[in-house]
Amino acid sequence: MLPLTLLHGGVLLAALGIALGAFAAHGLKSRLDPQMLATFEIGVRYHMYAALALIALAPQVQHTRGPVLLLLGLLVFSGSLYILALTGTRWLGAVTPLGGLLLIAGLILCALDLRR
Repeated sequence: MLPLTLLHGGVLLAALGIALGAFAAHGLKSRLDPQMLATFEIGVRYHMYAALALIALAPQVQHTRGPVLLLLGLLVFSGSLYILALTGTRWLGAVTPLGGLLLIAGLILCALDLRR
């Protein structure tokens, strides 16, 4: 059941990433300055990396801790960049690296899980 749940979650997150990327390209291009648009697009890029990692790892991973950290990392890293770009709330830039660390930790835990 866990692999199927991870696969479904990863596919849905990838669909959301594509939608957000299209939103940035078509809906935000004229509303954000180039730096904030680039910030939003970085959020989309790492959003897709995490979604694709979940899809790729779904058939192999037996524990939830790695995928949960990947999901939390996606939410914190990409979410903080989305909000920063849309609102200009600069202090969120300090939160973004924590999301990156969660993404890295999630991938490392998944790698360790694959060794078992």
